[in-house]
Amino acid sequence: MQYNFSNFKSEIKKVEEFLSKEYSQLNIGRASPMVLDGINVESYGSFVPLKNVASVSIEDPKTLRIAPWDKTQIKGIEKAIVGSNLGLSVATDDQGIRVIFPQLTTETRQTLVRVLKEKLEESRISVRREREAVMEDIEAKEKEGKMTEDDRFRAKEELQKIINETNNNLEAIFEKKEHEVMG
Repeated sequence: MQYNFSNFKSEIKKVEEFLSKEYSQLNIGRASPMVLDGINVESYGSFVPLKNVASVSIEDPKTLRIAPWDKTQIKGIEKAIVGSNLGLSVATDDQGIRVIFPQLTTETRQTLVRVLKEKLEESRISVRREREAVMEDIEAKEKEGKMTEDDRFRAKEELQKIINETNNNLEAIFEKKEHEVMG
């Protein structure tokens, strides 16, 4: 019996997407609207994502322009960005808010690389957890008699190939982002 890895592969894909999304939200000294994706703004008594109350556009390589649809929201948006501890400077004017990305220092870059490594390790741990679940399932199927010993060995070899490929993909995502950060 051939082991079905489709669920495992979809879970692994989610881990890779998670790492890419986490990396895209880090401030690397260039204006990127994705850095603001995790910010929620208090609007009419509830917290909503920033993109639900304003448009975000790139003004220049170091500046984002936030144009709220309701001008009374400017103070709330400013408060949410400052409170997010992203290390961004905020300036308000009559049109909305300008978010300025500061130049990264060598120390800041090194700190960012440490954060990148931590997120990479979180992703690797998730992959290991998924691998352990599949290994236990393969062992259980063999004990139940649904899988022969040869099938178990083949399934484990296939699993290891998928794990190696995934780890290489995660490492490539990390190296690309590290290169961006270090300039």
